[in-house]
Amino acid sequence: MTHVSTLPAPAQEGGRQHPQDRHPKDHVRSAARPHPAVLALGLFLAARLAGVAVLTATAWAYGKNPLRVLGRSWDSDWYLGIAAHGYGRIEYFAPKVASDYAFFPLYPGFVRVVTEITPLSGGAAGLLVSWTAAGAAACGLYAIGHRLYGRAVATALVVLWGLLPHSVLLSLAYTEPVLTACAAWSLYAVLTGRWVWAGVLASLAGLARPNGIAVAAAVLVAAAYEVVRRRGRNVSHSLWTGAALAPLGWCGYVLWVGSRTGDPLGGYFAVQRRWGSRFDFGVGALRFARHLVLHGGRFVFPMTLLLVAVAVVLFALLVVDRAPLVLVVYCGVLLLITIGGSGYFACKPRFLLPAFPLLLPPARALVRTARARPWHATVVVTALAGLSFVYGAFLVVVNHTPL
Repeated sequence: MTHVSTLPAPAQEGGRQHPQDRHPKDHVRSAARPHPAVLALGLFLAARLAGVAVLTATAWAYGKNPLRVLGRSWDSDWYLGIAAHGYGRIEYFAPKVASDYAFFPLYPGFVRVVTEITPLSGGAAGLLVSWTAAGAAACGLYAIGHRLYGRAVATALVVLWGLLPHSVLLSLAYTEPVLTACAAWSLYAVLTGRWVWAGVLASLAGLARPNGIAVAAAVLVAAAYEVVRRRGRNVSHSLWTGAALAPLGWCGYVLWVGSRTGDPLGGYFAVQRRWGSRFDFGVGALRFARHLVLHGGRFVFPMTLLLVAVAVVLFALLVVDRAPLVLVVYCGVLLLITIGGSGYFACKPRFLLPAFPLLLPPARALVRTARARPWHATVVVTALAGLSFVYGAFLVVVNHTPL
């Protein structure tokens, strides 16, 4: 694995050219050609808009309102309720007691701000926040990919993330885009030595979702490695500050829920257990997987098992490729939380949606394929797009399993 201090700055393609040697038409071509980051963001937006179009057509075919499907599917209703009325909602689904304390506050806080300063309703405000965060996350992915492997891999990374089977969630009023945006820019800040920003963004990630703690863990491990590598000498104050800030968001919310429920250290985890979610080191997931193998199940469950298995393989490839330590720790913690947690089995691919560094090995392979056999790469991307759009519409419109 590599660490932040050994990462080179992004390489410039081609040699330097003296300004007097440039042809006047070069300036016109340069002005007309879009910046690579803009192109990557444009491809990402095109992919997601195409996905929304397929979802909209599917919703109309099933007699459903597309805007309601996009803005108020499953957990979206809980987040919009928090944004409108604050915490305190409890519902009973025997034997479960569902409390909105299970939902972290950053996303509903953003939605509340948007509804206060614009005429948008809760659902529309939720979509605006999610879509904006998805764009910010795509930019963060590009920045990381470009720093590590150049603009071609960076573009492929963004496109692949926008074409994941569960990428439809990036177009819903859900929290994954917010978490991924905070995570991507926090990890990029670590890679570039901006420790205070890394800590601030990691703290925000911890306020976005329960698995946002993976960002803080990655920042802390990277900081500890840097201290050990330098043997405690010449360690900047910004590193200590960033490390101290990183876990504050997640820990602060967990302690706040605990204080509201009368159990400062265990209250939040009791809330999660009442939802049926607990960390059991993967025992529940293994039992469910065994049941699927022996007895089968609805289509979404084998698909979930396949996607989690692919994620494990991609994590192994990420380690073999000697990816930066901060990226490996981040993905490792996300995988640990996903596989080791019980609860809704079909939600596991959603929990891995922010684990974008897992896509670095296939992004590099896609770039190599595109250079050697462009049509092969085109077929791969087209197939991924078809799977993403159709399966995403199925998940949200047709399927009745929680996302």
